[in-house]
Amino acid sequence: MHRRQKPSAPEHKRDLAARGGALSMPHNDTRSFFNFSQLVLSAGHLKSPPVIKHSKITYFEVEILDMQSKKQICIVDKLPPSSTLLDVKHKFHKACPQWYPSRVGLQLERNGPYLKDSINIQSLAVSSIITLYFTDLGQQVGWTTFFLTEYTGPLLIYLLFYIRLSTIYDQVESTKSLRHPVVHLACFCHCSHYIRRLLETLFVHKFSGGHTPLKNMIKGCAFYWGFTSWIAYYINHPQYTPPSFGHRQVFFSALAFLVGSWISFTVMTQTLPAGIFAFLMVIQMSLWAQKKHKMYLKRFCPEVGRKAAMIPIIF
Repeated sequence: MHRRQKPSAPEHKRDLAARGGALSMPHNDTRSFFNFSQLVLSAGHLKSPPVIKHSKITYFEVEILDMQSKKQICIVDKLPPSSTLLDVKHKFHKACPQWYPSRVGLQLERNGPYLKDSINIQSLAVSSIITLYFTDLGQQVGWTTFFLTEYTGPLLIYLLFYIRLSTIYDQVESTKSLRHPVVHLACFCHCSHYIRRLLETLFVHKFSGGHTPLKNMIKGCAFYWGFTSWIAYYINHPQYTPPSFGHRQVFFSALAFLVGSWISFTVMTQTLPAGIFAFLMVIQMSLWAQKKHKMYLKRFCPEVGRKAAMIPIIF
């Protein structure tokens, strides 16, 4: 029998190293795969890039029709939702230069109320097309100009009568007759009233609307200027007769002028034109007061309901 020859020591070590190397290779592969998987898991889920959403803006188109004929005048397009009615009027003015914005009256319905410039067109839209009716409001003036013109006239007109121009009164008669103190007091009260109105217009009052038709200013000036001429003519006339009850009537009326100006002025001067003017002013003021009172009732009811529109307790 042949005996199996043992390998030498160096060969035996090389054989074990070869076997160990062969066994260590799959172990290293498994270890590498495990390390790689841990790296992937520790990185977390891969985030996809954010999707950029483009907001879709809806533009509006305003069709403007003539209120009387219902014919189309123009179309104002490419209006963003943030546009106001004033923006529509400016673009309408570019298309039709003869109608500047303050002259343009726009209505949602025929014979409906005029829409305010501050209204957002998106609040009017049922669809992307908005139909509005156009009315020519005529030539316009600002409210400040309106009141300054209306109140400056009576101030200057009264002074012209007070100095007794020769073109108004007989110069000889004017120099002979002495003026009663009430004539000077009436001029002071009348002028101070309109000076106060002018100062209030410039520094106190704030007007909700920007403009008013020119015809309204003409009517207002005709009313105030005409009555001022009529009143001033009689009070400053050389043959003017003083009040019946003398200085006592004048004194108490002058004090009451600070409360009810035109009624007191009528009693103080005792003239018919001043009385008619005061009567008409009471009617006009009461109409304005009742209109304002109704508006306040809608906004502040019931607090305003306990207050009178013009005169406490009465109305």
